[in-house]
Amino acid sequence: MNELETTSWRSIHLELLRRINERQWPPGSLLPNEADLAAEFGCARTTVNRAMRELADAGLVDRRRRAGTRVMLLPISRVVLDIPIIRLEVEQRHAQWRYTLLERQVCLAPGRITSRLGIERDTPMLHLTSMHFADNHPFLHEDRWINPAAVPGIEAVDFFTVSANEWLIQNAPYTGGDIAFSAMNADRALAELLAAPDGAAVFVVDRITWNKTEPIT
Repeated sequence: MNELETTSWRSIHLELLRRINERQWPPGSLLPNEADLAAEFGCARTTVNRAMRELADAGLVDRRRRAGTRVMLLPISRVVLDIPIIRLEVEQRHAQWRYTLLERQVCLAPGRITSRLGIERDTPMLHLTSMHFADNHPFLHEDRWINPAAVPGIEAVDFFTVSANEWLIQNAPYTGGDIAFSAMNADRALAELLAAPDGAAVFVVDRITWNKTEPIT
């Protein structure tokens, strides 16, 4: 069996996913229990449990108390994460794109960010907020945390002249990601940026990208 360089839940998740995709564990097969996997990877059972939960949430395995965890019988579908360049998205609508950087600072990331990325709490990260416009109308508000350790040299980039969205796509290769879609009501500050009424319903795209086991943004 392959030895992993780290025992983070993310690296274990990727290894379990590899075994499923390569049919080392074919559809319908029973996975080893958490105790055995924890012994194999040299980590706590809670770490394995987190990796297993990710597989279950993605619909790849079926976890049942006392019956164990099995690979789903249905064929595994692969989803390609295609991240659009916002500038091109606006121009394809035959509109003129404009971009404004609102905030740029290196600061300690809050726990809600570091916990989702699987990095140490209070890790210094690059925080950027910006607005994208289509024909001078608000098009998208971007609130982004970037892991400088994953993108060497990023702190020297002039994000007043290029958007983080476009620069990262062109300069920071990624191997995978997580994406979620939801709706929320804009608070007063966000509504003002979007030129919308307070409490207006807005569409939210929440995305994380990874380079192997290292979170990027």
